[in-house]
Amino acid sequence: MGRKIGGLFFNPKKRRIAAKPCMKEMISFLSCLSQNQMNDEKCLHSKELLKTCLDDETAKSKKKGGSMNYHLQRLNKKMK
Repeated sequence: MGRKIGGLFFNPKKRRIAAKPCMKEMISFLSCLSQNQMNDEKCLHSKELLKTCLDDETAKSKKKGGSMNYHLQRLNKKMK
């Protein structure tokens, strides 16, 4: 359900912040860059941590096969 604030209807469930993967690694890398005048050669460790985290997240997202198009194509094959 929602709340009414002033004249506006506000649903707090829709405004929840989703989990942000790799946020710590990205902040660490950006702070390292700002400390070293945007010289990424001095931030290799932070850069590698961020890259491995992003690679892991993309591998997780590729495993999902529950999209609507996937199911429609699967059902279409069974109907023929």
